[in-house]
Amino acid sequence: MPYKDPEIAKQKQKQYYEKNKEKIKEQQKEYQKEYKKTPQRIKTYRLSQWKSRGVICDNFDALYDHYTKTSYCDFCRCELTIDKNNTANTKCLDHDHTITDRPNFRNILCNACNVKRK
Repeated sequence: MPYKDPEIAKQKQKQYYEKNKEKIKEQQKEYQKEYKKTPQRIKTYRLSQWKSRGVICDNFDALYDHYTKTSYCDFCRCELTIDKNNTANTKCLDHDHTITDRPNFRNILCNACNVKRK
């Protein structure tokens, strides 16, 4: 039921929040947990990580598609995995750190080959 006076609406909203604080916080936690698993959130997070690490690309959408479709290391041909912690087979986006003014993506490698290539 809408209130004509915005101050009354604020008071009612504050009262509701105080009364249901724990319930609201639990709902927010659950939403965030589910949101983190969505493909769009995963893509957004991955692209922000690449950009923060210095990857330069003309078309990040195409690069991400290529990254997700790649299953084997471009050098040693081992099967790539996506792990929370880096292992030898963790999928990595290799780029040239010395190039800062044009696209610098090189390959999609396993972590072992990426570390050797530096």
